[in-house]
Amino acid sequence: MSSEKTADPRMMPYQLPFPAEAQKEIVVESAIPTDERLWVPQAENVWFRPLCLNASQGYWTNLLRVRKAGVLSRHRHPAPVHGFVLKGRWRYLEHDWTAQEGSYVYEPPGETHTLYVPEDVEEMITYFTVTGVMYYVDPYGNGQGYEDVFTKIEMCRKHYEQVGLGADFITQFIR
Repeated sequence: MSSEKTADPRMMPYQLPFPAEAQKEIVVESAIPTDERLWVPQAENVWFRPLCLNASQGYWTNLLRVRKAGVLSRHRHPAPVHGFVLKGRWRYLEHDWTAQEGSYVYEPPGETHTLYVPEDVEEMITYFTVTGVMYYVDPYGNGQGYEDVFTKIEMCRKHYEQVGLGADFITQFIR
């Protein structure tokens, strides 16, 4: 009988090679950055922090930061959206619930809603996963514009170039 101890296999990392086609993981050590340049302006007092921009599958994940009260946007999605409130609170004018710190929100495909931040909220930060498009509409459903993963990438390229990080800074988040 050998006197050597066998390593605990539960503590061993996976031993086989990853598929060559597998994309590199994304690890964002400080999702809520202290460097203001990482927040991409979207509107007055509204920014987003990209975390993953998946051009091959048409979705993006980001933090949305709002430092103003009132209506942010009215929009609809053809695919589901998931949100998790990290700071502050908000609601949709079409519903009687309020998403507050710690709340998870599921938005079903096809729903149109108007995001509203209450007057007493100084800052709201929510993590969102959006698939497909955000289609902006007026109160009667008339199109006002859209965003998708490709417009988000372009917004990031322009912003990061302007703030000195370089247009290629965004490539670390693109899959």
